[in-house]
Amino acid sequence: MGLIWGASFLFMKIALDGVSFGQIAWSRLVLGGLTLGLIVLVTRPRIGNGPVLPRERVVWLHFLVIAVSGCVIPHLLFAWAEQYVSSSLASIYNAVTPIMTALMATLAFRVEKLVRAQVAGIVLGIVGVIVIIGPWQYSSLTGDLWGQIACLGAAVCYGFTFGYTRRFLSGRAIYASTFAFLNIGIAGFIMLLLTPVLAWSAVTLTVPIVLCLLTLGALGTGLAYIWNINVLRAWGPTNASTVTYVTPVVGVVLGVLVLAETFSWHEPAGAFLVLVGILLTQKRMRLGSFGARSREAAASV
Repeated sequence: MGLIWGASFLFMKIALDGVSFGQIAWSRLVLGGLTLGLIVLVTRPRIGNGPVLPRERVVWLHFLVIAVSGCVIPHLLFAWAEQYVSSSLASIYNAVTPIMTALMATLAFRVEKLVRAQVAGIVLGIVGVIVIIGPWQYSSLTGDLWGQIACLGAAVCYGFTFGYTRRFLSGRAIYASTFAFLNIGIAGFIMLLLTPVLAWSAVTLTVPIVLCLLTLGALGTGLAYIWNINVLRAWGPTNASTVTYVTPVVGVVLGVLVLAETFSWHEPAGAFLVLVGILLTQKRMRLGSFGARSREAAASV
């Protein structure tokens, strides 16, 4: 998941050379829905003697919510944002997802509880985001700033979706591939309805652009979502969102190596603060140990 989703930021950047941001989001959700639909059609997965697809209307309503909040909106936001920010920076903002997930899972859906160290991690993560944005360098509202805000908005959407899924859906007896198909398939159907608005315009297709769109759809928005559901059910929303430990590393490395992207000092510095905040939020670091290490580092200097 980390490798595929980390590379997705590079694929979006390359695809923007020939298609619009709306066409990128449209392609990945429609292709992802078709991929998952074929898997469900061939395998006909069931839990016990239950149906392949759920029959309760409320379940379909819940899937509609996460299709919009976890797919349609964030995919459009990230694709739009990469017109103004680098793929590396977009992948860094994606790392904010665990902090947003912890907030949503605790405050909005009350499926988890935060301890003092987690609260400190959230605050530190927010400070890290401010450092990444670097508000001191914006004398006016620029496209770059709005691109970063769009990335942050996408991370908020992902955090909401993780918490909502855990609260209303992850405990239901729905096979993982069926779960992923309903999530992505409904989002793909919404995109088909929005075709005249998002996708009905000229394109310039090359082999790299076609390969990027196919990979974004079949893998990044197809198979990876089956894995995501399995991890979410096994680990819970906050722990499942730790895939974003890997995505910024992959995204930054690919952005630098393939696209020769660069960034200012404050972006990796802010990313470091976000990472420490995530470690605190995930209970993988204690406040005492962090303070002790800081004192040891200062003493050695």
